[in-house]
Order: sequence, then C-alpha cells, then structure tokens
Amino acid sequence: MSNTSQPGAVADNDARVLIFDTTLRDGEQSPGASMTLEEKLEVADLLDQLGVDIIEAGFPIASPGDFESVSEVARRVKNASVAGLARASEKDIDRCAEALREAKRPRIHTFISTSPVHMKYKLQLEPERVLEMVSASVTRARNHVADVEWSAEDGTRTEFDFLCRCVEAAITAGATTINIPDTVGYITPTEYEQLFRTVRERVPNSDKAIFSVHCHDDLGLAVANSLAGVRGGARQVECTINGIGERAGNAALEEIVMSMKTRADALPFFTNIDAKLLTRASKLVSAVTSFPVQYNKAIVGRNAFAHESGIHQDGMLKNAHTYEIMTPESVGVSKTSLVMGKHSGRHAFREKLKELGYDLGENALQDAFNRFKDLADRKKFVYDEDLVALVDDEIVNAHDHIKVEALMVMAGTHGPQSAALTLDIDGQKLTHQATGNGPVDAIFNAIKALAPHDATLELFQVHAVTEGTDAQAEVSVRLSENGKSVTGRGADPDTLVASARAYVSALNRLLAKRARGKPEAMQAM
Repeated sequence: MSNTSQPGAVADNDARVLIFDTTLRDGEQSPGASMTLEEKLEVADLLDQLGVDIIEAGFPIASPGDFESVSEVARRVKNASVAGLARASEKDIDRCAEALREAKRPRIHTFISTSPVHMKYKLQLEPERVLEMVSASVTRARNHVADVEWSAEDGTRTEFDFLCRCVEAAITAGATTINIPDTVGYITPTEYEQLFRTVRERVPNSDKAIFSVHCHDDLGLAVANSLAGVRGGARQVECTINGIGERAGNAALEEIVMSMKTRADALPFFTNIDAKLLTRASKLVSAVTSFPVQYNKAIVGRNAFAHESGIHQDGMLKNAHTYEIMTPESVGVSKTSLVMGKHSGRHAFREKLKELGYDLGENALQDAFNRFKDLADRKKFVYDEDLVALVDDEIVNAHDHIKVEALMVMAGTHGPQSAALTLDIDGQKLTHQATGNGPVDAIFNAIKALAPHDATLELFQVHAVTEGTDAQAEVSVRLSENGKSVTGRGADPDTLVASARAYVSALNRLLAKRARGKPEAMQAM
C-alpha cells in the first residue's frame, strides 16, 4: 500500500486550504440519499476533476456494499487522496485499511466521541478510557498508512481541557490531521474561530498537524462556522456538494469555495477547486441522490443568477456588477440557454454537452442524442436545463434492472382511471393493465403488479424543469421499507411518464439497497 501522506502542518500565513469532500460518506447518510456503486463512481470522477484534495469515499465496516464502493473509488481516483471512515476499534481500522489497499494516497479517518453527553450515554465510557482509545486507534491506523486523520466527535461540546489532551495524544500517536467537528451544528462563528486559536496555542505539538473543520447546518451556520474555523487556523474544510448530509446537512462546498474567491479581501485564502465545474457537480449530485436543489440556493440554485424585479433588470442591463457579485461563467453557468432544437446534429449535441460538463462515451452519447431528438420533436424550445435533466436521467438509470418500456393511460372526469404499462425487467418485457384512483395511482399499481414489493410511498413531488406548458416534468418519489428510505427521480415532458420513471428509479434503488445488505448500527460526525 502506498504511504504517501498529505503535507504536514501549515503556518498561519499559508493561505492554501485543503478541501475534504464527504459527499459520498456524510452526504449519503441523508435519509433517502443512498447511491449505487455506479453513481458513486460518477461522483468520485467529477470530484477528482473538480480538484478536491481528499475524497471521503465511505464507511467500509458499515456493509459489504460500502466496502466495495470505497475499494472501487480508491482504485479509480487519480489525483485526490481517498479516505475511509473508521471508529476507534481494531476491526473498523483494519477493514478500512483493506478497502484503501489500492489507493494512490490512502487516508484512514478514525474518530471517537469526546463530549460528556456522548461519552456518558452513547459510549458509556469514562474519559480516561476514551483517551486511551484515541492513542490506540491512531497508532493502529498509522501502522497501515502514513496519512491519518483523527476526529473528536461532538468536539464543540467537549470540555476544553479534555479536548486538548485528546488532540495532543492523537498527534503524538501519529495523526497528520486533527478534525474538531461541530457535529450537531451548535457553535457560533466567533466561538469556533476562538476554539481553533486556543487549541493550537495550548497543545504543544499542534504545529505537527493540519487542523480541520467539519460543520453541520442545524442552525444554518455551517458555512459561516467553517470559514471562521479557517480564520482560526484550520487549513482543511470538510464539506459536501449542495450541502447534503445528516439532518440539516453540512457546509456546502460551492459556498465555501466561492466565498473565498469572491471575498478574498476578508478571507485571504484559496483552494485548488476548479470553480467552473461547481454547477455541473451540483447537478450530478442532485440527480444521483434525487435531492432537488432549492431554486434560491446560493451559487448553484436556479435563481442564483436570475433577475425578475424591474429595478434589478434595469441595473443589470446597465452593468452586471450592480446585482451580481460573481459571474455566471465563474461557476459554470452559461449565459445562453436557448441554443438547441430539433434540427441540431449529433456533433453540435456533443459539443453542447461538453460545454455543460459532460463527456459521454459513444454508446451513452447515442442514447442521449436519441432521447434529445425525441424531446426536440415534442418541445418548442430545448433549454440547457432540459439537456441536463435528460442526460442525468440517462446516467442515473443506465444500470437499472427495471426500466419503463411503454405506457398508455386512460384518464378523465369519470373513473376509474387505468394504465397499461410495459416494464423491461432484466431484459424480459412484461405488461400489465391496472386501475386506480387517478392516473398516477393506476401507474403505480401496475408497477407493483409487475414488480411486487411491500414498500410504502412516502413522497410524490412534481416540478417543471423549465417554463412553459411543454416543460419537462421532474418527478421525485420516495419509498420506505423496513425503516430505510430511498428516493428516485424521473424526467419527461409527459408528467405521467416521468412519474413512472421516478417510481421505477426508486424501486431500483430499493433493490440495490437490499443487495448491499443491512449496515451495522453506527453514528459518525
């Protein structure tokens, strides 16, 4: 195994900030946001292109599926370090090391709770025993790799003197990165900045490690806290694309990066992230998790560079700087969206996809082009958003066992409504006609008849990709089984077809989740 480590500790005047992306680990812990192996590899590839320094690929001990995905990401990633998460146990750490065996730059990320409430109720351990486990876990991890990160789970609610003792012990045992996470989104920016300053001053060997921030957004302060931690001396930020993660989520990578780029006067730091890929990354993660990005989301939301107010429009026409503090192009948003139509050829289509951040293989390109031509025949205008929805839908569902082949629906004021549906299930085409209380209910009943299951429908949500009566519909469906939720997404100009695609997408995710096995009970930063 390679033992190449991240650079050592950084001085206060070093402005470089490492980006540690945990979309594949903490992000996937969002209820309903689980990804298939193929989807994780797609995301990992783009994160590597984006310039992420460390990709946390998963929690190898959690399940055979998690182990496989960490192993595949480790084998595939070319530039970034690949990290796996491990609790402070020999079994966890050894399993993590095995998953990272083929990584060019492996990192074991081990953690243990240090706050009084976690030690008493979660771990049921005395502080001195926890301190012993800090040293033992880091030492064992260092026996496998040279790059070890140690985290104090619930660090911001940890007694300060004990936190300093744990940090010192971790560095003495060989930790190259020290993470003090705001696990429950409790701290404020001023407190977090001071916490890092004081720990680094108080711990005698603090100059031998990089300090890291990891903030949750329970009070909406994750990005502000992360930047405050950097001002306090941290030189690694742990974040996720679109800010996805447990509960209210994590600090959003795109917001961290663009805050530093846009306000370099107040935040004199920089990252190696290629900001022009931020919008593409946002759309891919939204597609594979079926978590839509809110329209008013900073940096990557649909309305981030949209202006409707007459006063704003007037100002923009005179000078874009009146209402835009960054350019759309700087984050990968094209000024021109209406460029493709039914007369566009395959070469123009390929170039347009490249402009939007896609580089598809020949088979995938042909499939996407065929769907584009079909869409162009049905819609008056094809927008960039239409193409993104179309291609992402193709990428996400390319490896599905069940696919929608054909659909015919009878609906109107007099019921019952009926749906005749044909599914391709592992290459076998099966057809069933069902009735229901409305066309969508009839479609879902037909799917259940062809692919029987006991999952409960928790969410059915529809929104338009673009404006106009011929806009593509984007449908999200969430299914729940045995306490586990999965979310599927489908896009099509026909809302009913999009609904069928979304339900089938969720069903495929449910099948994949079953195949991966049941994860062990766990809790991480």
